[in-house]
Amino acid sequence: MRNYTTQMDAARKGIVTPEIEIVAKKESMTTEALMKLVAEGKVAICANKNHTSLDPEGVGSMLRTKINVNLGVSRDCKDYNIEMEKVMSAVKLGAEAIMDLSSHGNTQPFRQKLTHECPAMIGTVPVYDSVIHYQRDLATLTAQDFIDVVRLHAEDGVDFVTLHCGITRKTIEQIKKHKRKMNIVSRGGSLVFAWMCMTGEENPFYEHYDEILDICEEYDVTISLGDACRPGCLADATDVCQIEELVRLGELTKRAWDHNVQVMVEGPGHVPLDQVAANMKVQQSICMGAPFYVLGPLVTDIAPGYDHITSAIGGAVAAMNGAAFLCYVTPAEHLALPNVDDVKQGIIASKIAAHAADIAKGVPGARDIDDKMAEARQKLDWDAQYACALDPETAKAIRDSRSPEDDHSDTCSMCGKFCAVRSMNKALAGEYIDIL
Repeated sequence: MRNYTTQMDAARKGIVTPEIEIVAKKESMTTEALMKLVAEGKVAICANKNHTSLDPEGVGSMLRTKINVNLGVSRDCKDYNIEMEKVMSAVKLGAEAIMDLSSHGNTQPFRQKLTHECPAMIGTVPVYDSVIHYQRDLATLTAQDFIDVVRLHAEDGVDFVTLHCGITRKTIEQIKKHKRKMNIVSRGGSLVFAWMCMTGEENPFYEHYDEILDICEEYDVTISLGDACRPGCLADATDVCQIEELVRLGELTKRAWDHNVQVMVEGPGHVPLDQVAANMKVQQSICMGAPFYVLGPLVTDIAPGYDHITSAIGGAVAAMNGAAFLCYVTPAEHLALPNVDDVKQGIIASKIAAHAADIAKGVPGARDIDDKMAEARQKLDWDAQYACALDPETAKAIRDSRSPEDDHSDTCSMCGKFCAVRSMNKALAGEYIDIL
């Protein structure tokens, strides 16, 4: 019998939950140290009590950096079987979270399949699903309609929900006044903005925040406070719209913690490289150390087709400076719904960024696998190198497709007998070094 509501409530009561035990072991921490961070809101363990297949993870700047994979069908690409293929690939490649951003079709069976079968944290954006669930256009929906969909997602076992609570009717005037180049690029944020413009009413997620907190407390759903005003281009980065919304998200964070509801705060977006670290520090201060969940950030606007790289550059710097959770970006960003290969490329780029940051910030054990790789390379042990690789299949396929000749098969086809490792191993062993 659960005698607590949320992981935060349990931590504050001194109750060691199964999820806290699992996460502490994964992070090489004591349960006492982890519980303190959960109680303070600096770590979120996103674990809906109805997500029966969850392998829990902790999200916090002092833990290993986690990554999220966005997927889901659209009106133009609506094959749920392909989306499940992406899910399986993401889990295999080590993604800790899946966000279902479906905007077409019968979304509930897919969402329920995820929370019954997928071990990763599951997130959603209920405002997307509201139009689809009711099959009514945006302007005809009521505030209560939106809240009811939040409850539906909570009942279905979703671990975290992105809610764009931080924009208000005041934001409408701000956007008009400040003449951003890209206005609002958040899909959920634009829907809330449009609804407010069409109905003349206040943001339902802000106005009915206490009711939402009651739902999240009941099911132990973590609120991911969406940044509707995140910059969609470098020119809009760190402007008044972004920062004022962040201040409001800080206030909403405290209100959630007062309800024992866990919070993550979402962040930019497109940010020049020299502003990334400052954005992380500002968020940590305003939001009192709540886990920061960033999209990228992308450090240039001119790389469509390669935005998994632009986001990995920003993501590494962001995580090194306090971001806890990286939302992957694929080569298809700004261009199309990602296919299975795009998903893989996005995950690998994001995992590299997260791992590089973990090494930089001194996460215990983060560099162990790198040291094993160095040992394997020194011995020219190719199987051991593959075992250390983020993507062993690709590494092996590249070497096998361009293998060296038999008399120097221990090297690779780039250097052959000129291989520095081969020469050094032979020299230090007192052996003759043949080059030709």
